[in-house]
Amino acid sequence: MTQESAPHIFAADQRSRWHSSHAGIWSLRGANLDAIPTLSILTTLWDQPRWLEAYHLYDQHGSELFEAICDLPEYYLTRTENGILEAHAKHIIAAAPVECIVELGAGYSKKTVHLLSQQARQCGHGVFAPIDVSASGLRASQSAAHKDFPQIAFHGIHARYEDGFSAIEKSLPTLFVFLGSTIGNFNQTEFPRFFRALAAAMGPHDYLLLGADRVKPVKLLEDAYHDSRGITAEFILNVFRNINRLLGGNFDLTKMRYHSWFNPEWQQIEMYAVASAAQQIRFSVANAAFPWHKDEKILVEISRKFEPNRLREQLGFFGLTPIEHFTDLNQWFSVLLFRKQG
Repeated sequence: MTQESAPHIFAADQRSRWHSSHAGIWSLRGANLDAIPTLSILTTLWDQPRWLEAYHLYDQHGSELFEAICDLPEYYLTRTENGILEAHAKHIIAAAPVECIVELGAGYSKKTVHLLSQQARQCGHGVFAPIDVSASGLRASQSAAHKDFPQIAFHGIHARYEDGFSAIEKSLPTLFVFLGSTIGNFNQTEFPRFFRALAAAMGPHDYLLLGADRVKPVKLLEDAYHDSRGITAEFILNVFRNINRLLGGNFDLTKMRYHSWFNPEWQQIEMYAVASAAQQIRFSVANAAFPWHKDEKILVEISRKFEPNRLREQLGFFGLTPIEHFTDLNQWFSVLLFRKQG
């Protein structure tokens, strides 16, 4: 069987770095996505206070749990953003004439179908290049895209965000799509670092479509992250199963509980694992250990909430010009369209 050549969505100096182990899905040569998190997990668990980077949540089971969260009645984010995209996709694609749509953290790409439908209808062709660390999510997205949009070429990128978007050819007019208010998972240090890297990777004919959850009444926010069925709690605590697998750890999920709240000072939901009993945590892969004391918290994920006008002004400093703002009737969620300057 002949090895596929890397497609022209990748910059010429990047193509040799990518290979396809599954037709239409590309990975960095020599990359081991399980090896990358080790240093991240150890350094943040030894920080004061202890915390984790949110991407560790998305192993196979974590990705499935998050898909279940998106269907919960309390979790307004997905259905609200989906409604905005359904209502405005025609205008978005007309306002951002591109050849390629790159979705960051695509998952199963359920909301992006509105954009792909309009890309197919208005242009008759195009490329869809979702970036995700979940290979199973990319395969599911590929199957759906081939069935529903045969005129759009699919090239899934199995990688972390920055490795993926930094490889895209700058002369290819591209709409970068970052939905689900995933930017809310970035802390105050990660946020500017991410947007500096993304803006540097964008070409002169590129656009960014960004979904951002907005500040709203505390009860609405807290209910969305502490559902009555306990799926969010299962999702957050599942990260410790993933860590046990990656690092040969011994976190005992029966000796921890989930806690979340809205921090008004930082305007963010904070999701914690709290030790309900003392544990001596060991990692055989790293030959490291620490005591996790009763009632001590580990911050697993944050979800920041935004004022859209302030967010638009902030991204302007990264060379991203705001051109459209779409919202819902309740003004709970914003979808913002930016153009790369010059």
